[in-house]
Amino acid sequence: MLKLLRYLKPHKHFALFTLFLAAINNVLTLGFPLLLSEIINEGINKGDLESIKSDGIIMLVCCFIAMLVSIANSYCSSKVSTSFAGELRADIFNKVETFSQGDIDKIGIPSLITRTINDIRQVQDFILMSLRTIISVPIMLIGGTIMAVIMDPGLSLVLLIVLPVIAVIALLVAKKILPYFDKIQKKVDKLNLIIREKISGIRVIRAFNRTKHEDKRFKDANDDLTGMVVTVQRIFASLIPIVTLLAFLLIILLVAIGYVQINRLTDAVEIQNTIGDLQAFIIYLVFVIIALSNAAAMFIMLPRAKVSAKRINAVLEMQPEMKILPKEENNSEKGVIEFRNVSFKYKNPDGDYTDVLKDVSFTANPGKVTAIIGGTGSGKSTILNLIPRFYDVTDGAVFLDGYDVRQMDFASIYSKIGYIPQQAFLFSGTIADNLRYGKENATDAELWRALEIAQAKDFVEKLPDGLYSMISQNGTNLSGGQKQRLCIARAIVKEALFYMFDDSFSALDFATDARLRAALKKNLKNSSILIVAQRVGTIIDADKIIVLDKGQVVGTGTHEELVKNCDVYKDIVASQISEEEATK
Repeated sequence: MLKLLRYLKPHKHFALFTLFLAAINNVLTLGFPLLLSEIINEGINKGDLESIKSDGIIMLVCCFIAMLVSIANSYCSSKVSTSFAGELRADIFNKVETFSQGDIDKIGIPSLITRTINDIRQVQDFILMSLRTIISVPIMLIGGTIMAVIMDPGLSLVLLIVLPVIAVIALLVAKKILPYFDKIQKKVDKLNLIIREKISGIRVIRAFNRTKHEDKRFKDANDDLTGMVVTVQRIFASLIPIVTLLAFLLIILLVAIGYVQINRLTDAVEIQNTIGDLQAFIIYLVFVIIALSNAAAMFIMLPRAKVSAKRINAVLEMQPEMKILPKEENNSEKGVIEFRNVSFKYKNPDGDYTDVLKDVSFTANPGKVTAIIGGTGSGKSTILNLIPRFYDVTDGAVFLDGYDVRQMDFASIYSKIGYIPQQAFLFSGTIADNLRYGKENATDAELWRALEIAQAKDFVEKLPDGLYSMISQNGTNLSGGQKQRLCIARAIVKEALFYMFDDSFSALDFATDARLRAALKKNLKNSSILIVAQRVGTIIDADKIIVLDKGQVVGTGTHEELVKNCDVYKDIVASQISEEEATK
């Protein structure tokens, strides 16, 4: 928790001013019972209207000042806490952007969302309450006790009984609810996971008529979380009525004791003064109880904020698996991708490893099309994921322009590549906004050229607003083939040195596929093109085809060479095209 307080440093002057305002407000508040006692003793009891008038005006002025100070305190404390949360949230977001896919998998996307939103809110609420009470509690507690003792030293002994009782109750409540806080945050993670799956997979859910099943999953997780939160809130809420009951019982006791004391007095003046002092004493006692209740509430909020702070710090202090190694001199040709004895294993949730790639070696040269083909699960997409360092190799090395990618910072790697993912993803906004994602200053002419190469110019021209037609979230108002072509155009606009197509032609018809590949080869002569594909027709004219089987390279060559020499490739070809077409 203390580690996160560094985010208050830029706002320390504002925070100190907030505490100063709280102190002024509480000092003014402590003066009200004295003024009330003065009005009762000197004004009402003695019939001194001038005294009532002057003391009343002073009280009204103090009330008005206290109101203004209280408003300013609320504004300042809210501003400090929200600024604290905003900067912390931005840092977590920026930190997550530095994570590899493996780092993100360790925590989980739903948990990252919870930590960025819910956990930060818990800490923010604690900061807000602290700014409003950390000064108020000691001033009201100590000041109220001192003033109560001044009013009536004998009755003040009652505080020695009540204050420990309230403190013990608060400790018991805190001890009861402490174990729940970490469980609650984990249940929020689980609920986020189910919600994400339900929204993302809504079409699959409906297609398989599993709506009721998913509703039940959500209901069970939601009820589980709700039940635990309700339990905690009930325990926490019990503190308020218990303290209130004790306060009123104490007031009744004090009134009874005061009644006995007054009955023993014979002097009318003493009786009148005792009534005013007793009234002030009761108010000071209420101040002390309220201060103690606020302290108890803050004490109970602290453990939950600590749990959330621990989860936030786990993200901020997490060291990315991927390190940048020192660069070594090289004289390699630009635009070359080389895999040298690369092996890779995925780490499973249970801690075991799954072999994906074993001793993979190949080179992709500029101006050439290098294709990778193989059965499902053979490691094709994993090869592409290793180039931009979404994951790091387990053994061997991947070289980009002669440098091990582990020697290059991420910005350098990403500036060289144009990546078209397996699942086409578009952002909400215009087509132009999406195409300029890799090159913000691209002209309209450059965008149209990229669309023409990607075989997307025709359908974009037919849209009402052309380049400036709106795309809905994730491109749901476009077909699969249209989305793929726009993603390809987006990469082309970037003018990268390396282009990586991860099964990016699967939604295209064969004619469009052929035209697109021909356009790529013609217009991207200075770039290395790496294509992962399932269809033989997509890679049949590639300069080099790499055949994968169970994570190992079992064949390398052109289509004609592999048809003759590679059994795995022959089987793939035979399953897709006729023997006559394969040998043409």
